[in-house]
Amino acid sequence: MDTTTAEIVLFDGFDELDAIGPYEVLENGARAGASLETRLVTLEPTDLVTASHGLRVEPDGPLGEPDILIVPGGGWTTEDGGVRAVVNDGALADAVAERFANSATIASVCTGAMVLADAGVLEGRPATTHAVAMDDLEAFATTRSDARVVDDGDVLTAGGVTAGIDLALWLLEREFGAEIAASVETEMEHERRGEVVS
Repeated sequence: MDTTTAEIVLFDGFDELDAIGPYEVLENGARAGASLETRLVTLEPTDLVTASHGLRVEPDGPLGEPDILIVPGGGWTTEDGGVRAVVNDGALADAVAERFANSATIASVCTGAMVLADAGVLEGRPATTHAVAMDDLEAFATTRSDARVVDDGDVLTAGGVTAGIDLALWLLEREFGAEIAASVETEMEHERRGEVVS
Protein backbone atom coordinates (compact mmCIF):
# COMPACT_ATOMS: atom_id res chain seq x y z
CA MET A 1 0.00 0.00 0.00
CA ASP A 2 1.30 3.44 -0.91
CA THR A 3 1.94 5.86 1.94
CA THR A 4 -0.40 8.85 2.06
CA THR A 5 1.42 12.12 2.67
CA ALA A 6 -0.14 14.90 4.72
CA GLU A 7 1.45 18.31 5.11
CA ILE A 8 0.36 21.02 7.51
CA VAL A 9 1.61 24.37 6.27
CA LEU A 10 2.83 26.81 8.93
CA PHE A 11 3.28 30.57 8.74
CA ASP A 12 4.06 33.25 11.29
CA GLY A 13 1.00 33.87 13.44
CA PHE A 14 -0.71 30.50 12.85
CA ASP A 15 -2.80 29.29 15.77
CA GLU A 16 -0.92 26.56 17.63
CA LEU A 17 -3.81 24.17 18.19
CA ASP A 18 -5.06 24.55 14.61
CA ALA A 19 -1.87 22.85 13.43
CA ILE A 20 -0.57 20.80 16.35
CA GLY A 21 -3.96 19.22 17.14
CA PRO A 22 -4.32 17.65 13.66
CA TYR A 23 -0.61 16.79 13.63
CA GLU A 24 -0.92 14.75 16.82
CA VAL A 25 -4.07 13.01 15.59
CA LEU A 26 -2.47 12.04 12.27
CA GLU A 27 0.77 10.90 13.92
CA ASN A 28 -1.24 8.76 16.33
CA GLY A 29 -3.11 7.40 13.32
CA ALA A 30 0.17 6.29 11.77
CA ARG A 31 1.13 4.56 15.01
CA ALA A 32 -2.27 2.84 14.99
CA GLY A 33 -1.60 1.39 11.54
CA ALA A 34 -2.50 4.07 8.98
CA SER A 35 -0.05 4.19 6.09
CA LEU A 36 0.48 7.90 6.61
CA GLU A 37 3.37 10.34 6.84
CA THR A 38 2.69 13.77 8.32
CA ARG A 39 5.00 16.78 8.04
CA LEU A 40 4.96 20.36 9.29
CA VAL A 41 6.05 22.56 6.40
CA THR A 42 6.43 26.17 5.32
CA LEU A 43 6.01 27.85 1.97
CA GLU A 44 9.70 28.78 1.85
CA PRO A 45 12.59 27.12 3.71
CA THR A 46 13.02 28.57 7.22
CA ASP A 47 14.51 27.48 10.53
CA LEU A 48 11.67 28.59 12.83
CA VAL A 49 8.06 29.71 12.64
CA THR A 50 6.47 31.69 15.47
CA ALA A 51 2.84 30.92 16.21
CA SER A 52 0.17 33.30 17.51
CA HIS A 53 0.79 32.52 21.19
CA GLY A 54 4.57 32.59 20.88
CA LEU A 55 5.31 28.90 20.32
CA ARG A 56 8.32 28.51 18.04
CA VAL A 57 8.27 25.51 15.73
CA GLU A 58 11.06 24.02 13.64
CA PRO A 59 9.40 22.84 10.41
CA ASP A 60 10.33 19.63 8.62
CA GLY A 61 11.02 21.49 5.38
CA PRO A 62 9.30 23.36 2.56
CA LEU A 63 5.89 22.51 1.12
CA GLY A 64 6.01 19.57 -1.24
CA GLU A 65 3.32 17.80 -3.25
CA PRO A 66 1.27 16.12 -0.52
CA ASP A 67 -1.81 13.99 -0.94
CA ILE A 68 -3.47 16.05 1.80
CA LEU A 69 -2.67 19.69 2.54
CA ILE A 70 -3.97 21.23 5.78
CA VAL A 71 -4.03 25.01 6.29
CA PRO A 72 -4.42 26.25 9.89
CA GLY A 73 -5.92 29.58 10.87
CA GLY A 74 -5.04 32.31 13.35
CA GLY A 75 -4.85 36.08 13.15
CA TRP A 76 -7.76 36.87 10.84
CA THR A 77 -9.00 39.67 13.10
CA THR A 78 -5.68 41.55 13.02
CA GLU A 79 -4.53 43.65 10.09
CA ASP A 80 -0.93 42.50 10.02
CA GLY A 81 -0.67 38.96 11.38
CA GLY A 82 -1.40 35.35 10.72
CA VAL A 83 -3.97 34.46 8.09
CA ARG A 84 -4.72 38.10 7.28
CA ALA A 85 -1.09 38.71 6.32
CA VAL A 86 -0.95 35.45 4.35
CA VAL A 87 -4.09 36.33 2.40
CA ASN A 88 -2.79 39.84 1.71
CA ASP A 89 0.47 38.34 0.42
CA GLY A 90 -1.26 35.79 -1.82
CA ALA A 91 1.63 33.34 -2.18
CA LEU A 92 0.14 30.64 0.03
CA ALA A 93 -3.22 30.86 -1.75
CA ASP A 94 -1.39 30.39 -5.05
CA ALA A 95 0.38 27.32 -3.64
CA VAL A 96 -2.93 25.91 -2.38
CA ALA A 97 -4.56 26.42 -5.79
CA GLU A 98 -1.62 24.72 -7.49
CA ARG A 99 -1.77 21.66 -5.18
CA PHE A 100 -5.54 21.48 -5.64
CA ALA A 101 -5.10 21.54 -9.43
CA ASN A 102 -2.63 18.67 -9.02
CA SER A 103 -5.31 16.59 -7.22
CA ALA A 104 -4.34 17.12 -3.58
CA THR A 105 -7.11 17.03 -1.00
CA ILE A 106 -7.20 20.47 0.62
CA ALA A 107 -8.37 21.03 4.20
CA SER A 108 -8.51 24.02 6.52
CA VAL A 109 -8.92 24.58 10.21
CA CYS A 110 -10.58 27.68 11.63
CA THR A 111 -9.80 30.85 9.64
CA GLY A 112 -7.45 28.89 7.41
CA ALA A 113 -10.61 28.66 5.29
CA MET A 114 -9.92 32.24 4.21
CA VAL A 115 -6.74 31.05 2.48
CA LEU A 116 -8.78 28.38 0.67
CA ALA A 117 -11.36 30.99 -0.28
CA ASP A 118 -8.62 33.28 -1.62
CA ALA A 119 -7.25 30.32 -3.61
CA GLY A 120 -10.63 29.90 -5.28
CA VAL A 121 -11.21 26.34 -4.10
CA LEU A 122 -14.33 27.13 -2.03
CA GLU A 123 -16.39 28.83 -4.72
CA GLY A 124 -19.85 27.28 -4.87
CA ARG A 125 -19.03 24.83 -2.10
CA PRO A 126 -20.32 24.42 1.44
CA ALA A 127 -17.69 25.47 3.98
CA THR A 128 -17.20 26.47 7.58
CA THR A 129 -14.73 28.52 9.58
CA HIS A 130 -14.40 30.27 12.92
CA ALA A 131 -17.42 32.41 13.83
CA VAL A 132 -15.39 35.63 13.50
CA ALA A 133 -14.84 34.99 9.78
CA MET A 134 -18.22 33.57 8.69
CA ASP A 135 -19.44 36.79 7.04
CA ASP A 136 -16.12 37.18 5.21
CA LEU A 137 -16.30 33.56 4.05
CA GLU A 138 -19.74 34.07 2.52
CA ALA A 139 -18.38 36.96 0.46
CA PHE A 140 -16.37 34.40 -1.56
CA ALA A 141 -19.56 32.83 -3.03
CA THR A 142 -19.31 30.02 -0.53
CA THR A 143 -22.31 28.30 1.02
CA ARG A 144 -21.96 28.91 4.73
CA SER A 145 -22.31 25.91 7.03
CA ASP A 146 -22.44 25.94 10.80
CA ALA A 147 -21.22 22.33 10.93
CA ARG A 148 -18.07 21.55 12.87
CA VAL A 149 -16.53 19.72 9.89
CA VAL A 150 -17.64 19.98 6.26
CA ASP A 151 -16.44 17.32 3.82
CA ASP A 152 -16.98 18.24 0.19
CA GLY A 153 -14.82 15.46 -1.21
CA ASP A 154 -11.53 17.00 -2.22
CA VAL A 155 -12.03 20.08 0.00
CA LEU A 156 -12.71 19.94 3.74
CA THR A 157 -13.15 22.76 6.23
CA ALA A 158 -13.40 22.77 10.02
CA GLY A 159 -14.74 25.39 12.42
CA GLY A 160 -12.83 27.12 15.19
CA VAL A 161 -9.57 25.91 16.73
CA THR A 162 -10.41 22.57 18.42
CA ALA A 163 -12.43 21.47 15.37
CA GLY A 164 -9.09 20.63 13.75
CA ILE A 165 -8.87 17.58 15.98
CA ASP A 166 -12.28 16.42 14.73
CA LEU A 167 -11.22 17.15 11.15
CA ALA A 168 -8.11 14.99 11.48
CA LEU A 169 -10.07 12.17 13.13
CA TRP A 170 -12.54 12.29 10.25
CA LEU A 171 -9.69 12.17 7.73
CA LEU A 172 -8.35 9.07 9.48
CA GLU A 173 -11.77 7.47 9.39
CA ARG A 174 -12.41 8.40 5.77
CA GLU A 175 -9.00 7.36 4.45
CA PHE A 176 -8.00 4.50 6.76
CA GLY A 177 -11.15 3.21 8.43
CA ALA A 178 -13.29 3.73 11.51
CA GLU A 179 -11.22 1.34 13.63
CA ILE A 180 -8.05 3.43 13.36
CA ALA A 181 -9.95 6.67 14.02
CA ALA A 182 -11.69 5.17 17.05
CA SER A 183 -8.37 3.91 18.41
CA VAL A 184 -6.87 7.40 18.20
CA GLU A 185 -9.97 8.99 19.66
CA THR A 186 -9.76 6.64 22.64
CA GLU A 187 -6.02 7.16 23.10
CA MET A 188 -6.41 10.95 23.07
CA GLU A 189 -9.51 10.82 25.30
CA HIS A 190 -11.32 13.04 22.84
CA GLU A 191 -14.99 12.83 21.99
CA ARG A 192 -15.91 14.27 18.61
CA ARG A 193 -18.62 16.93 18.62
CA GLY A 194 -21.34 17.14 16.01
CA GLU A 195 -21.60 15.26 12.77
CA VAL A 196 -19.54 15.72 9.66
CA VAL A 197 -21.58 17.36 6.90
CA SER A 198 -20.78 16.02 3.45
